[in-house]
Amino acid sequence: MWVGAAFISAFLLGMYDVAKKRSLSSNAVIPVLLLNTLFATLLFLPVILDAELGINLFDGVLSSERGDVGDHLLVALKSFITLSSWLCGYYAIKHLPLTIVGPVNAMRPVVVLIGATLLFGERLNGWQWGGVLITILSLYLLSRSGKRESIDFSKNRYVWALFLAMLLGAVSGLYDKYIISAHELSPLFVQSWFGVYQLVMMTIVAVVLWLPHKDRERFEWRWTIPLITLFVSCADFFYYHALADEEAMIAVVSMIRRSSVIVSFVCGVLLFGERNVRSKVIDLILVLIGMVLLAIGSL
Repeated sequence: MWVGAAFISAFLLGMYDVAKKRSLSSNAVIPVLLLNTLFATLLFLPVILDAELGINLFDGVLSSERGDVGDHLLVALKSFITLSSWLCGYYAIKHLPLTIVGPVNAMRPVVVLIGATLLFGERLNGWQWGGVLITILSLYLLSRSGKRESIDFSKNRYVWALFLAMLLGAVSGLYDKYIISAHELSPLFVQSWFGVYQLVMMTIVAVVLWLPHKDRERFEWRWTIPLITLFVSCADFFYYHALADEEAMIAVVSMIRRSSVIVSFVCGVLLFGERNVRSKVIDLILVLIGMVLLAIGSL
């Protein structure tokens, strides 16, 4: 069950990247991200009110709960880590091709795998190790294709921002497993309040770093902006419920979610006309094989 939820989350993450790319092209980053945090808060506000006021209209996977101060502090820290990752990632995806952003982001499970092994004592079986190794190889080869895009990974600041976003995202993934498993927080409690705290933090960022500057980036409304919130919220919904399964392994869930690179790659070519397709197709096939091996080993 948790494997299927992880794959659905991966597809939605790919669409999330596409919506971000379209929204951020020649557009200001900070207000786009601010609007996303606002939409996410509004989306989950009924769930928050239902739990806080004891209305109990929702049940099952749509139900949340009230948390104490400690629970809220845990979620606030999660919001800070993720928002930092998103800020770096938004700037990177604005200035880099999707066919570069996807592969670098797909390296995240390697970091998560190391962390999960060290922190949670997770162990992979033979099928899963095969999937991990093939995926790592394919993503490494795919990232090298970026050199044909005249992008110097060692000097490009947006590439560095992308790597920082990837590392912070990996930390966030490990932290999710910790607060949901060790502290037994409801997935929907985390997801709903996570948006509230992000909105507060992002408002401060906008007021301090964007609004006061007369030469700030120009912002233009686009209808793909709310789609960012819709896709990432649905992706996180399936992700959190995958983690809530007692048999779920964070290393495998994170690896499967990175198969979103396939969706973003295809859309990058078809919608944005990105280049060097032939040199990347074989690597993408290897990514897919790796995902299949992970799924087989997790059944």
